[in-house]
Amino acid sequence: MLILLFHAMVFGLPCTLATGACLQACPAACTCSSVERGCYVRCDRAGLLRVPAEFPCEAASIDLDRNGLRILGERAFGTLPSLRRLSLRHNNLSFITPGAFKGLPRLAELRLAHNGELRYLHARTFAALGRLRRLDLAACRLFSVPERLLAELPALRELTAFDNLFRRVPGALRGLANLTHAHLERSRIEAVASSSLQGLRRLRSLSLQANRVRAVHAGAFSDCGALEHLLLNDNLLAALPAAAFLGLHRLRTLNLGGNELDRVARAWFSDLVELELLYLDRNSIAFVEEGAFQNLSGLLALHLNGNRLTMLSWAAFQPGFFLGRLFLFRNPWHCDCHLEWLRDWMEGSGRVADVACASPGSVAGLDLSQVVFERSSDGLCVDPEELNFTTSGPGPSPEPVATTVSRFSSLLSKLLAPRAPVEEVANTTWELVNISLYDSLPSHGVVVLGCKITFLFASCLLLTLAQYVVFSLHRD
Repeated sequence: MLILLFHAMVFGLPCTLATGACLQACPAACTCSSVERGCYVRCDRAGLLRVPAEFPCEAASIDLDRNGLRILGERAFGTLPSLRRLSLRHNNLSFITPGAFKGLPRLAELRLAHNGELRYLHARTFAALGRLRRLDLAACRLFSVPERLLAELPALRELTAFDNLFRRVPGALRGLANLTHAHLERSRIEAVASSSLQGLRRLRSLSLQANRVRAVHAGAFSDCGALEHLLLNDNLLAALPAAAFLGLHRLRTLNLGGNELDRVARAWFSDLVELELLYLDRNSIAFVEEGAFQNLSGLLALHLNGNRLTMLSWAAFQPGFFLGRLFLFRNPWHCDCHLEWLRDWMEGSGRVADVACASPGSVAGLDLSQVVFERSSDGLCVDPEELNFTTSGPGPSPEPVATTVSRFSSLLSKLLAPRAPVEEVANTTWELVNISLYDSLPSHGVVVLGCKITFLFASCLLLTLAQYVVFSLHRD
């Protein structure tokens, strides 16, 4: 209590110290309640156009979300020695005076998200917030931030700044030795330079997803040895340098999905010995280098779905094979003997499913698990197309025997088919079923029925002969 009185005397600012101060000093448009560690002040959706002149000195949390605040003046909140959390989201803030947050020595969390008119922050905006651990600047449409904006925030652990207009990784991040989480999604960032993340030695999670990143420079993450989760999905990456992820020995999640990569290089993942989740889905990958995944024995899931893969070599995983799940759907797989190993692994492990064959034509539409690989006389695997197709020297590609016979038989059947009226065709089954009753029919009925039987017999004989001729031609 003496400390609070001292602050009030020194700064000459209103601070109610009477018993029940949390309720007595509560701003008119707000509601206040006592909590274990102080006073919780709720002023959200109160229609406020300016910050209330007085708050309870015991205030530990103040919520001013969804009002009409436009400007924060110097020492906008007076002196609140117990305040740990301040939320100003969804206002109309356009300017924050340098020193606006002075007098809040214990503030640990500051939320300024969704103030779309803010656009600019002075280098001294967050001066004197030496204990701030979480800062939320999301959706403020910031074009850039001063290099020293965060220099006076030595305790900062988490920075949320997605949905801004940065175009590059803010230089203000450099040197934040205690930063562990950085959220920079959807901020139009175009590149990650080699100096962008210098000094972030405790960074564990970095999200750069849904930006416009076209380039990641070699060594861009070299200072981020503690990084565990890196999200680069939904960008414009068409290639990566060999040393893109060099030194990330603790990385557990790497998301490169939704880019424009057309190949997977062996060098990319050589240092990622702790990787558990690897997303390469929704790219244009058509080729995976041998040994590309050879060091990833701890993988729990590998996502290669939604690419242009026609084959995947066993050598991509050698010398060891991971025991996680493999997602391969939505690729134009060519299911020949090169994928026999995958079919066998699917059957043995149950960790791969939905590998639809696009070619060869003999197995197109089948799942790889349904394809049967026969063996030649010398024990070698025979491709499905070799089993189902025959060759006859130079010329157009041969058709399956069954297909040729089927077409010939269909044509012959049409030529031999009697021109019967619709009602006769509809009742053919009834006539055949009751053929044993012919002796009770009139004599002219017997003649007609006999003609039909003779006609059917001749048709069957011709069909059999045609099939024999076709098979003989294919055999020759």
